[in-house]
Amino acid sequence: MTERINVAGLKVAAELYSFVDQEVVPGTSLETEYFWEQLSSILRDMTPRNRELLEKRDFLQAQISDWHRKHGHEDLNHKDYTAFLTSIGYLVKDGGELRVNTKNVDSEIASIAGPQLVVPVNNARYAINAANARWGSLYDALYGTD
Repeated sequence: MTERINVAGLKVAAELYSFVDQEVVPGTSLETEYFWEQLSSILRDMTPRNRELLEKRDFLQAQISDWHRKHGHEDLNHKDYTAFLTSIGYLVKDGGELRVNTKNVDSEIASIAGPQLVVPVNNARYAINAANARWGSLYDALYGTD
């Protein structure tokens, strides 16, 4: 069984607590306790909404699965399927233009359009592919110029 540490009303795996304390927090202006207090606050605020969304997902998935059990033997009628998905609230009408304003975002990320990929850095191939997708081919940059 994983050892747990009680901090800021959370039960945190000892390994995670040590990682935050020894690897994440050093070099920042944060204290470990402050990090956990803020995370605990975020979780208190967001957990109810997250539960609602998970329940909605389960509800939608059950209806979609049921539809496929009933209609799986038929050729897919795109119009009927779209109507079904709309009727259960899975598809919704376009709400018009959307604007998102952010602050405290790294200037490069905020000002240069490009894919933001999250990859495990311990897999070199994934990391290279992500860098290539973001900045163009590293190979071409190194070997494709004079």
